[in-house]
Amino acid sequence: MGVTALAPSSADDPLTYRPVALVDLLDRVLATGVVITGDITLAIADIDLVRISLRALIASVGALAPPEPEAAP
Repeated sequence: MGVTALAPSSADDPLTYRPVALVDLLDRVLATGVVITGDITLAIADIDLVRISLRALIASVGALAPPEPEAAP
């Protein structure tokens, strides 16, 4: 299992990091969702010919679904 260091270990020192398992990172991303954006521009001789804007939303279905109303007893 891969381990990456992306989460700060304390609020006092933002440059201090602790290892985070990739599964934990993926679980958090899917629970809250993340938007990835990018722009691609094709140009010839400094003349923009095509511009493409990309946006992707990555989240679990449960994170995007509205909460169900509670049934009255």
